[in-house]
This record gives sequence, structure tokens and C-alpha cells, in this order.
Amino acid sequence: MFNDIGALELVTLVVLAVLVFGPDKLPKVIQDVTRTIRKIREFSDSAKQDIRQELGPEFKDFEFEDLNPKTFIRKQLDSDELGLKEIRNGFDLKKEMAEVTDAIHGRDTEPSTSGSSSSGSDGGRVDMSKKPEKPGKTDKPADDRPPFDMDAT
Repeated sequence: MFNDIGALELVTLVVLAVLVFGPDKLPKVIQDVTRTIRKIREFSDSAKQDIRQELGPEFKDFEFEDLNPKTFIRKQLDSDELGLKEIRNGFDLKKEMAEVTDAIHGRDTEPSTSGSSSSGSDGGRVDMSKKPEKPGKTDKPADDRPPFDMDAT
């Protein structure tokens, strides 16, 4: 609860408590504060027990800390029900990027073993180095740019 309080802050709090409450009332105030904290903890524990009893036996291992979104996501990702560890271990980002770079530069590489799902006659690889075919001889020369439409802008 107070893990981030250093020695200097603790001494400052004690000096302030002595100045505010006085040395004769300070033990009574400390007892009242500890009694209040104990009652709050007891109330919290009894509320948790009541909720667990009302939920029934199917929620016997329910923890209230699981309601924290970070804890919930961490717990779901740590369980291997989805097979995420296999996917994470089977994916090599450097290899995939090298294959894409080679495809862009037109270099041949061995077929991918990662099991890509794209269909094609070349083992699932897409040749990204192909240039679009130039149209045959027509009356107008082929223009690389589309025509400018003044009404569209």
C-alpha cells in the first residue's frame, strides 16, 4: 500500500502527526485509525464472501483481481487454449521481411515454409515486381497519368 514512501517522507509524516495531534493524543488517533482500517478490511472480506456464495459453485475459483482489465488480458493470453504460442513461435518477422524485400527487387528465393494462404501457381508467392502491360499501338499514345477531371476536385 505504501511501497513508494521513502524514509524522509515517513519522518515528515510522523513530525506532522505529532504537530497536528500532539504527543498525548497521537496514540489514541493511531488506535482509531488502525481500528477503522481493520473494520473496512473485514467489511470488504465479508462482501467478497457474500458475492462468492451468491454466484454459486461454478464460480468458486473467481478472483476479484481478475476484473482488472490488465490482469484479465494477461491471464487469457498466458493460457495456451488459443494456440497463440505456436503462432508466435512459428512467425519469423525477419524472414518474412526478407521475402517481401526480395519479391520487390525481383530476386528469387526459396518458397516460403510459413504456410501462407494466398493461392497461385508459384507456391503461394506473389510476384510484386511485375510491371503492368503496356497497351498495344492505338491512335493515342499511352499516358501514365489518369485524365484530370476538374469537376471531381
